[in-house]
Amino acid sequence: LKSNYIQKDSLLGIQKFIMQSNIVREVDIQNNLVEIMNDKIKKAGIILAVVTILLVLLVVLLIDNTIRLAMYSNRFLIKTMQFVGATRWFISKPFNIRALINGLISGGLAVLGVIVLRGWAETLIPELTSVNKQSMMLTLYATIIVLGVLISVFSTHRSVIKYLKTSLDDLY
Repeated sequence: LKSNYIQKDSLLGIQKFIMQSNIVREVDIQNNLVEIMNDKIKKAGIILAVVTILLVLLVVLLIDNTIRLAMYSNRFLIKTMQFVGATRWFISKPFNIRALINGLISGGLAVLGVIVLRGWAETLIPELTSVNKQSMMLTLYATIIVLGVLISVFSTHRSVIKYLKTSLDDLY
């Protein structure tokens, strides 16, 4: 695996390259400082990964609960459609289509937020533009939109099925 950390052999290669110059007489590399920096970067990466996972879980739960609350208000409509003989597919189709549209809109807004945040960060730290890879950003944008749609449709469909299976007395 290729590491993002500074490797000792890379530093030795840089040292040899600099020593080829007639102007430079000595290059002193502080290996212990490099190791300390690598350890701190590794710990910060682990902490950021844990925080990211927690935030993703919280966002998914928040979206799911919001959709379930919205579907709660439609429980009588769902049950009425079932009583007049509509099939599960016929009942869930309009809700799923609305969820798909809402997922696309929310994913698009999230992508717009990431673009604005990235632009703001690049104005504060201009060096970030050199790290920016267009293919990686497009993959991130597509992932955000797909996840927005999947979470929305899955939560909506699950809620509709729940209310279809619920007896009329339990709706109150």
